[in-house]
Amino acid sequence: MAAKDVLGRAGEERAAAHLAASGFRIVDRNWRTREGELDIVATRGRALVVVEVKTRSTEWFGHPFAAIDARKRRRLWHLACAWVVAHPDLARGRRLRIDVIGITGADPHTALLEHLEDLR
Repeated sequence: MAAKDVLGRAGEERAAAHLAASGFRIVDRNWRTREGELDIVATRGRALVVVEVKTRSTEWFGHPFAAIDARKRRRLWHLACAWVVAHPDLARGRRLRIDVIGITGADPHTALLEHLEDLR
């Protein structure tokens, strides 16, 4: 596994732990379709939250949130809606939103974690 993949996986693990500690219930991880992948799907209260995780060892190439441009947001919404169609029982009666977790630092276990809620 490439170092980038190892860093990304460790970042996703850290993000999932952060979400669980914040009262979220993880209901799916790494859900894939032909169009792409959702990193984490979670619930908290009446919210159904799709979480995109971006992990960077440094900000040399920009802040992790900078990777979420308009095209990426559209793709995330499209994938989130596909997840809802595939899981109607888990989605029924919930408000769908997209969050982004950015992790910056060489060690994902101690790196800076930022959680941006309700990306629009």
